[in-house]
Amino acid sequence: QVQLVESGGGLVQAGGSLRLSCAASGGTINDYAMGWFRVAPGKDREFVATISRSSGITKYADSVKGRFTISRDNAENTVYLQMNRLEPEDTAVYRCAASEHVVSIQVVGYDYWGQGTQVTVSS
Repeated sequence: QVQLVESGGGLVQAGGSLRLSCAASGGTINDYAMGWFRVAPGKDREFVATISRSSGITKYADSVKGRFTISRDNAENTVYLQMNRLEPEDTAVYRCAASEHVVSIQVVGYDYWGQGTQVTVSS
């Protein structure tokens, strides 16, 4: 069973950038489609981005399209989320997830989850 650990969160001013990492252990991310979700206070878990095993397919939430980029380095067993032009509305706990199936924008499409990393964007 793969374990996922996120890092790279922090406090940043609006307009700034952060790069989140999701390191896998106990398994290889080659076997999984990977995704990022976020949870803001008082809100449901929200899809952010997903990437297929080969990186040939990526999908983004409309709210982050053009600002965020998901990528993966299968050799490093790590998935990344580059976040540019951050907005206060991006403040949330960001969690990565692994799917044994195909890319999905749904929470139920994922089998394994990390604990998350906090991103706070000040105005």
